[in-house]
Amino acid sequence: MTAAATTTEPELTPAGRHPQRWLILGVICLAQLTVLLDNTILSVAIPSLNRELDASATDIQWMINAYSLVQSGLLLTAGNAADRYGRKKLLMAGLVLFGAGSLAAGLAQSSAQLIAARAGMGVGGALLMTTILAVIVQVFDDSERVKAIALWSTVTSLGFAAGPLIGGIMLDHFWWGAIFLINLPVAALALVAVAVLVPESKNPQGERPDLPGALLSTVGMTAVVYAIISGPEHGWTSPEVLASALVGIAVLGAFTLWELRTPYPMLDMHFFRNRRFIGAVAGSILVAFGMGGSLFLLTQHLQFVLGYGPLDAGLRTAPLALTIVALNLTGFGPRLLPKFGTPLTIAIGMGLVSAGLASIALLGGESYGGMFLGLVVMGAGIALSMPAMANAIMSAIPKEKAGVGAGVNGTLAEFGNGLGVAVLGAVLNSRFAALVPSVIGAASLPAALAAADGAAERERISEAFASGLETSQLVGAVAVLAGGLLAALLLRRAENAEPAGQAA
Repeated sequence: MTAAATTTEPELTPAGRHPQRWLILGVICLAQLTVLLDNTILSVAIPSLNRELDASATDIQWMINAYSLVQSGLLLTAGNAADRYGRKKLLMAGLVLFGAGSLAAGLAQSSAQLIAARAGMGVGGALLMTTILAVIVQVFDDSERVKAIALWSTVTSLGFAAGPLIGGIMLDHFWWGAIFLINLPVAALALVAVAVLVPESKNPQGERPDLPGALLSTVGMTAVVYAIISGPEHGWTSPEVLASALVGIAVLGAFTLWELRTPYPMLDMHFFRNRRFIGAVAGSILVAFGMGGSLFLLTQHLQFVLGYGPLDAGLRTAPLALTIVALNLTGFGPRLLPKFGTPLTIAIGMGLVSAGLASIALLGGESYGGMFLGLVVMGAGIALSMPAMANAIMSAIPKEKAGVGAGVNGTLAEFGNGLGVAVLGAVLNSRFAALVPSVIGAASLPAALAAADGAAERERISEAFASGLETSQLVGAVAVLAGGLLAALLLRRAENAEPAGQAA
C-alpha cells in the first residue's frame, strides 16, 4: 500500500500485520456471510410468500432482484466513498443500514413493503461488500494476504450456496419473516466488533463518489430487468415492456457516455479495451447468471415438483455448498491453475457448471438422484472457475486500481445473479403459459392449481410447470457453457498477443 492509501495505523505491528488480524477476518467474514445469505435465502421461502403475502411470480422476482440490483448499482460508488471518507466508518454504516432493512423486511405486511425493504438492504449490502475486502487488504501483509482472501472467497461461496439450507431450517420452525430478523443479532455483534477491532483507513486524495453514474446504472439495469420480468405477463411486444427495455438501454448508454467523460468514473470504460478483462468479465457474469437463476429454479423444483418441504428442500441443496467449500479449502482451483493455465481452467470449470445444470434438468425431474449429481458437478465447476476468473480480472487491471477491479467483479457478479433470476424466471413463465394457456392470468403455480377444474387438470398444470423448469434450466446450461468458451477464447487471444513471459 502506498503512503496515500491509508492513514497511519499505530495498531499494526512492525511487520505490517495487525495483531488481531485473524479475529478481524472472522468478524468481517461473519458480516459478509449474512449479506451473501440474503442473496439466496429468500428463494426457499417462495411458496410461503405465495401463500402468506399473496405474492405473484413477478412480485417474487422483484423481491429477489430489488436487493441485487440496488447493491450492484452502488458497489463502485460505495467503494470510492469508503476510500475517501473512511472504510471503517462506511463498514459500520453498512451494518446499520443492513440491519434496519432486515427489520423492515421481517415486519413487512405486503409484497410492496418487502420489495422496498429489500432495496434498502441492498444499500447496506453495497457498503459492506466494498469495504470488507478493503479492510482485509489493510490488516494483512503480502505474505498472508493470499491466504486471507482465499478464506474470504470460501465464505463467499458458502454464503451464496448455503442460503436455501439455512432458509429451510428457519422456515421449518418459524414464519417467513424470521429469515430476515435473524440478521439483527449478527449485524449488532459485527457492529460492536468492527468498532472495537478494525482500524480506520482512508485515502484523503481519493476519487469523489460518482453519484450520477450510480443513479444511471441502477435505473438502467432496473428498467432492463423489469422488461425481462414483465415480458411473459404483458407480452414481449407490449408498449409497457418495449418502453421499459428502450428506457433501460438508453439510460445504460448515457451511463457509458458519462463514465467516459467524468474525471471520477465509477467504472473506467477503458478497461473494456483489454481482451483479458472482457473474457474474465464474460465468464464472471455468466457463472453468476447460472448460479443465481438455477438456485431460484432449484428450490421451486424441489418443493413444487418433487414435493419436499422448505427444510427438506434446503437440505437437498447442501451438496452444492459442501462441494464448493471442500474444494476451496483444499486449494483445488489455485493448484490446478498453474498447470492448466487460465483459459483452459475457466473452460473446464464452466463446462462442469453447465453439465451440472443439464443433469438437474434432464435427470432430476422424477427423483433426487440426478439432481444430487448435478449439484456436485456444479460445485466442482464453480470451485475451479471462480478463482481463475477473479485472478484474470485482477491481473488485467493496474495494481494501483485493484480496489476498482474488486468493485467491477462484485458489480458484474451481482448483475449476473439478478439477470439470471430474471431471464430464467421469464423463460419458465413463458414456457408454462405456452403449455397451459388457461393459467396465463394465474399469479403462481399454487394459484393455478387452486383454480384447476379436477385432478386431471391439476396434473396437466404440474407437468407443464415441470417442463418449464426443465427448459429454463437447459437455457441456463447453454448460457454458462457459451460464456466459458467465450471467456477462454478471449483470454487465450489476449495471452497470445502479450510478449512472452507476461501472460497470466
